[in-house]
Parts: sequence; structure tokens; C-alpha cells
Amino acid sequence: MTLKIAIPNKGSLSQAASEILRESGYRQRDDAKQLTLIDADNDVEFFYLRPRDIALYVGEGTLDVGITGRDLLRDSGAKADEALTLGFGRSTFRFAGPVGRFTEVADVAGTRIATSYVGIVRSFLEERGLEATVTRLDGAVETSIQLGVADVIADVVETGATLRQAGLETFGEPLLQSEAVLITRTGADHPVGFEVFRRRVEGVLVARGYVMMDYDIAEEHLDRAVTLTPGIESPTIAPLSREGWVAVRAMVPRDGAQRLMDELWDLGARGILLTDIHACRL
Repeated sequence: MTLKIAIPNKGSLSQAASEILRESGYRQRDDAKQLTLIDADNDVEFFYLRPRDIALYVGEGTLDVGITGRDLLRDSGAKADEALTLGFGRSTFRFAGPVGRFTEVADVAGTRIATSYVGIVRSFLEERGLEATVTRLDGAVETSIQLGVADVIADVVETGATLRQAGLETFGEPLLQSEAVLITRTGADHPVGFEVFRRRVEGVLVARGYVMMDYDIAEEHLDRAVTLTPGIESPTIAPLSREGWVAVRAMVPRDGAQRLMDELWDLGARGILLTDIHACRL
């Protein structure tokens, strides 16, 4: 049975998702106008859809799996759950209002809130027992306060530069920390082929966070070196033709790898190499 997978058809989510899927061994479209693609070798079919629609298709069971943003999943109210976080497309949702007027989330009670994500805002307010009028606006919402249709906005905030230009500032706790997620239908058994698909994608994600480190070191310093580079299970250690020296290979976190090289060098290690890992199974 062919696994049916929904992918965003445009934007940064689409590009990042397609890149991960290619690295996972799946075919991807070459023409942005192409809306479906069959990868017969892997028994999957990809559907390129509007990001906002993906959760609905998966929640209704029309498609088996989808890649979308957590924000779009929560806003849709679809019967779909996160199966894997993907680590890209991160964003933060915040309330914002005129400078100095609001200080905490409770201050939104009784106000008019403009947003493109009505579902997220209403759920957030209900969880905290707050009542406010929530109005959906498509596109930029910063001008809604100036135009007199809202007192507060709820939107994605990155640097805050756009808000400051409009005379606004964020306040209170974030409504949501979002990122791209892999989703499946709530309560349904995972379809045939899903575990293989998830493992492949997860293998690429893990590989992106690590590099392979190789180095040579004198046996007298080996214990200290292994403490610095313990690897996932344990490092691979092999004797060298140079008496009293061994070769060590271990996966190490990409972040901080240069610092590890410095420490190993100071310990006496030589021939230190870093190699990218494109996929793995742990």
C-alpha cells in the first residue's frame, strides 16, 4: 500500500522539507508547478499542498502523513498529532500592543485582538479563562491597531523591527513556540511504511547535529581523550603501526566540535579530522 505524504507546496517550509526528504533517499519534484509525485522505488506518493490545508487532509485520513508547522496544526483544529519535530521553520507567537499600554497576558481581557491565527489565540485565551474579541485578518496585522479595528495583535515575532516601526511592543508570555513537524491522524494506527519513513527522516535530522571525528593519540592519553569524545555507544579504537599510538573515531555534536579539536590537540592528539554525516541509524 502506497504511503501518501503531504508536503508544503511553497515557501521556506517547502524548500527545507524537500531537502530533508532528498537526503532521506526520496525523489522530489523538479518543477514547482508539479502537485503530485510518485516515488515507486520507495512506495510513496507526495502531494504538494497549501501549508494550511495539510493538517486537515491528514486529520480526515485522506492522506497518511504530513509535514507542516506546529502553528498551522494548532490553528486548524484538525484531528492530527505531532509524530516528530523537524527542527526547522521555528517561530514565536506573541501578543503586541501600543508601547507602555500592556504588560502581561491578563491585560488582553476585554480587548479586540487581530490575528491570522484565530484558532491558536482562542485556545490560548480559553486555557487561561480570558475573554476577548478575536478577529481574523489575512496578511500583515500591525496596522489594525492604527486603523482602529483592534487593541492588540497576535502574530509571529522574529526581530520585532516591524512592530517597533508601527509603535508596538510585545508583552506577556509567548502564545506558541512553533517549528516544522511530522504529523499523523489522531488515534489511527500508523500506516504501512510510516516507520521506515520516520526512521529515514529522523536519521537525517540526527546526522545534521553530529559530525564524525577521527584522530590519533598516544595510549597514555587515551582515557582522557575518550572522556572528551565518548561517541554514541563508545568510540572505535584501533592500534596504529606507530608503537604506543591508537586511532580513535567517534560521533560528536556538531556544536562545539571546534572546541573539542582544540582540547584534543592540547592533549597531544594529531591528525584530527571532522567529516559530515548525511544519514544515520542509532
